[in-house]
Amino acid sequence: MRDRTGDCGGPYRDAVFTRPPDLPDALVADALGAGWGMQVADIEYAPVGYGSHHWHVAANDRRWFVTVDDLAARRTPGGATDQPLHRLTAALSTARALRHAGLEFVIAPLPTDAGGVVHMVEDRFAVALYPHVEGESHPWGPYPTRADRLAVLDLIAALHRAPETARSAARRDDLAIPGRGDLGAAVADLDRPWRTGPYGEHARALLNEHAGAVGAAMWRYDRLAADVMGSPDRMVLTHGEPHRANTITTTGGVVLIDWDTVLIAPPERDLSALADEDPRAADDYTARTGITPEVDAMALYRLWWDLTEVSIYIGEFHRPHLETEDTSIAWDSLNRHLDPARWQALT
Repeated sequence: MRDRTGDCGGPYRDAVFTRPPDLPDALVADALGAGWGMQVADIEYAPVGYGSHHWHVAANDRRWFVTVDDLAARRTPGGATDQPLHRLTAALSTARALRHAGLEFVIAPLPTDAGGVVHMVEDRFAVALYPHVEGESHPWGPYPTRADRLAVLDLIAALHRAPETARSAARRDDLAIPGRGDLGAAVADLDRPWRTGPYGEHARALLNEHAGAVGAAMWRYDRLAADVMGSPDRMVLTHGEPHRANTITTTGGVVLIDWDTVLIAPPERDLSALADEDPRAADDYTARTGITPEVDAMALYRLWWDLTEVSIYIGEFHRPHLETEDTSIAWDSLNRHLDPARWQALT
């Protein structure tokens, strides 16, 4: 999840502080053996981040970091069951290509023994293996100094200049809003109680109060998206979430992690959040690339993040749910992102 002043994340990203009950450590260890020939000596679930589940692992006399994506949870309503796997493998394959092209700040997954980027468990869980990165990780929140932000902007500028050979596997951003259909169904169901769980009625009341503003924001978003899609020559390879929590400071400099959101897209996809923290970031980017960020494209991605969060979490609370740490965080995020005042400022 993402907030301009706090926690961040991206598409299809739910909080994952609650470990999956049907994916025990032993099953993850077996996948590492089958996929990479790892002899696991120690494995520990790490309740960090969003979107993927994470484990710290000691194996083959080294430390490793493991991510597992629940593809069933990532599938969009009505979408094909293999869509999330195609998205994930395209992104991680692009990360490997970037690393191969010499972009050493890209922390890419290790290939499996079969040459892939993930090993599947029960046709549902996609396991990826990463080297442990020695360095200082960072919490959610804005970059503390201009120097920190500029160091990451240098990496973004290098990424946007990546050679064509590193782009062949990457997918294009279609600018679709994940969960938009769920939001539409929820709007159509405002006239009766949502007895779906602890946040059902609260979510219905919140959406009912702001339904008009949500509709206006969607209309504005669609107009902006049509304009942005009309300039395919501006598309570059983007990370998607270059926020502070996706960086590690090493002795060799800053590196970027979490490359599962890579897409070919307008440069503003990587710049909008940085410019929200410091408006000078747009000019700083121009000085490094010669490319001037466009105001409408900046507004597009600001709206995309908010409307994606609103759509996903309204959909979650419109369906049966329980009281967990994850749903509590989702409720807080929904209240922050359902912000008509900010949307009006973008019109």
